[in-house]
Amino acid sequence: MQIDKKENYILISSDENSFEEFYNAFLQKENEFEKEHLVLHISDDINISTANFLLFLKIAEQKNNNGTSFVIINSVVNVDELPEHLNIVPTLIEAEDILEMENIERELGF
Repeated sequence: MQIDKKENYILISSDENSFEEFYNAFLQKENEFEKEHLVLHISDDINISTANFLLFLKIAEQKNNNGTSFVIINSVVNVDELPEHLNIVPTLIEAEDILEMENIERELGF
């Protein structure tokens, strides 16, 4: 797992061979990023199921409640099979757009 501190968020990228390895590594570090906006880049090469993505739902809800954003980057998932409030996008640029939009919404009181 690679962790890169960006100007407005933390980018966590998978370099593991399986989803389970990445998820376990992420859970070990998750508390360190409680007050940070998070972008998870899950490699398209990792075999991942819809159920695996749902494991991040509780974390996404906690981040939202804390006033921070949580976005997943993956281009192979079918987002129509996942809840709308779980932010999954295919590119880093779109993830950064989500962060910016959610920040504007928080500033406007939504």
